[in-house]
Amino acid sequence: MEVLYITIGVSIIVALLFFYAFIRSVKSGQYEDTYTPSVRMLFDDELVIAKKNDEKEPNSNQESIKNN
Repeated sequence: MEVLYITIGVSIIVALLFFYAFIRSVKSGQYEDTYTPSVRMLFDDELVIAKKNDEKEPNSNQESIKNN
């Protein structure tokens, strides 16, 4: 029976710690922007393609300089 009291006490302490972490993250602005993540997931592929093209350009310029 004592083990039951200990587990209830420990679970309440853990729950309070998670509640404190949640309140702290809300006050710090963690959940302020709810619109951007939903839009960002639509454009991730285009950003990756643009980054790959940007990486290819400097290499091709260097190769053309070496060939001259």
